[in-house]
Amino acid sequence: MAHALRDKAAISGIGETEYTRGTTKSGLALQLEASLKAIDDAGLSPRDIDGIIPYFPGGGIAEDIIANLGLPDLTLSAFIPMGGATCVAAIQTAAMAVATGVCKNVLISVGRTGYSGARVSDRLQSFPQFALANEFEAPIGMFAPAQLYAQGARRHMQLYGTTARHFAEVAITMRNHAILNGNVVMSKPLTVEDHHASRMISDPFRLFDCSLESDGGAAIVVSASDRAKSLKKPLVTVMGVAEGHPESPASIAQRPDLLEFGLVKAAARGYDMAGVGPKDMDVAEIYDCFTFTVIRQLEILGFCKAGEGGPFVMDGRIGVGGDLPINTHGGLLSQGHVVGLNHVIELTRQLRGEAGKAQVMNAEMGLVTGYGDMGDGSLAILRRAA
Repeated sequence: MAHALRDKAAISGIGETEYTRGTTKSGLALQLEASLKAIDDAGLSPRDIDGIIPYFPGGGIAEDIIANLGLPDLTLSAFIPMGGATCVAAIQTAAMAVATGVCKNVLISVGRTGYSGARVSDRLQSFPQFALANEFEAPIGMFAPAQLYAQGARRHMQLYGTTARHFAEVAITMRNHAILNGNVVMSKPLTVEDHHASRMISDPFRLFDCSLESDGGAAIVVSASDRAKSLKKPLVTVMGVAEGHPESPASIAQRPDLLEFGLVKAAARGYDMAGVGPKDMDVAEIYDCFTFTVIRQLEILGFCKAGEGGPFVMDGRIGVGGDLPINTHGGLLSQGHVVGLNHVIELTRQLRGEAGKAQVMNAEMGLVTGYGDMGDGSLAILRRAA
């Protein structure tokens, strides 16, 4: 029996600002700019939006968006505090709202001044879910994400023989895809030598293993599928969507397994809702806060076995034209960091056939993941409707 949410919601509109390193605009201004573009892309007006799930901190809250866009009748506002897993997890909430008739059109939006404003290590300390990290990680000098997540990367290297060369392949592929895109922060070609020569940030992560601190905004509109059919863009439906939280979600040091992300739980639920598996995917947009997290998520998602993620990314397999094109926009590593909502936008473009030079031939189905906080995970499986 099909899951009650399968294909009941659709990504009806997408929008993003220019991605930069340096802006005079506020996070809210970037969020509003992207939101207006997404609403227009759907063929709607701001008055049609009756649900809001903004990313906070960094942009604005529901009241800011109501006041600035003139929304007349909001029936839902929500805040999902899952860091980089937030935006994909928000699709689940939006899908439930439009499928049940609570809302007609839900706006999910991000505005981020990660370069011009507060840096991520500063913002993390204000999150309530990091209370345990302050107890167990902070006393040994672990504050920034690179320090927190490096432990899992080193563990994977020790267990399975994963190497810096594998990490470099992820970084280089993301850069090659960014060059095809155009609206990116990083557009200079990257080599293995460049990667290996970049400075160490937190062993084993070097500079080019880490996602960008950048400025920009992104937004999507989620509508009921039957309503979205009449809108102006090709129909892209949400087949499956899920979120998951790791054991000891607020402290890596207290976790029984450093490599068990929340995506372990989300992947099983998402695939089950969609009624498909990894072999059905034509393209994947994998949350790439670090090169290693891409490798481990590929294993969790079932594209390869545990320990095989490093070899899996080699030999052009994850490039456009490869077996499983990944992050065809350049991802957080090379396009820009808007908490992964740009990944959802890129997957939607791929399924619409609007991805330009990075278009994957005959892309009909794909998945997008989120990864945040101490390893929260989220997954959405989208498809182009016939």
